[in-house]
Amino acid sequence: MMASSTSSSIEHTMLAASEQLQVPSSITKFKIGLCQLSVTSEKNQNLACAHNSIKAAVKCGASLVVLPEMWNCPYSNDYFAKFAEDFENEDASPTFSMLSEAACSHGITIVGGSVPESSDGQLYNTSCVFGPDGKLKAKHRKIHLFDIEIPGDITFKESDFFAAGDKPTIVDTDVGRIGIGICHDIRFPELAALYRAKGARIICYPGAFNISTGELLWEVMQRAR
Repeated sequence: MMASSTSSSIEHTMLAASEQLQVPSSITKFKIGLCQLSVTSEKNQNLACAHNSIKAAVKCGASLVVLPEMWNCPYSNDYFAKFAEDFENEDASPTFSMLSEAACSHGITIVGGSVPESSDGQLYNTSCVFGPDGKLKAKHRKIHLFDIEIPGDITFKESDFFAAGDKPTIVDTDVGRIGIGICHDIRFPELAALYRAKGARIICYPGAFNISTGELLWEVMQRAR
């Protein structure tokens, strides 16, 4: 496991947060739709599956819908660059457009899991948050890239494919203030502590944990954060 080279500056920012924790005087109840998706090598099929899952969640009363990590492509270097989208060019970004349209048409907030983003010659593991008006409210690039080597089991280096993000992401939405992380970001408590200090009521960590390590720590990590 490895943090990116930007971790030291990020941790300094996190530890320097001086805002007082503001506990809301009342808690508003609402439903969250967590969409679990089976990913295929066909991008359009993945988009259709996600769109249908969002509609099903809305039908059940969800006002916030969260998708998983890397849901529009297989988690493989063979697909990251091929499926990546430049979010600055919305006309050429079918994933971005689908999430924007779905948020607007259903009047909900969507934390769009994560998908490969292409920007300035780099690839990022990126989560986009859309408001009920369909507009992009925030974009989080995965800060802590996951590098692992377990002899005889699994070897994977996310840093071979992706550049690391360098900013925590906090966004005010219709359902409250949300702090965003992606998968391995959950491993680092400073990020959650920063979001708490800045008044986040929800923290979202879309993930695609592998079986080798995820089974041992995913549930306890969630409770800890």
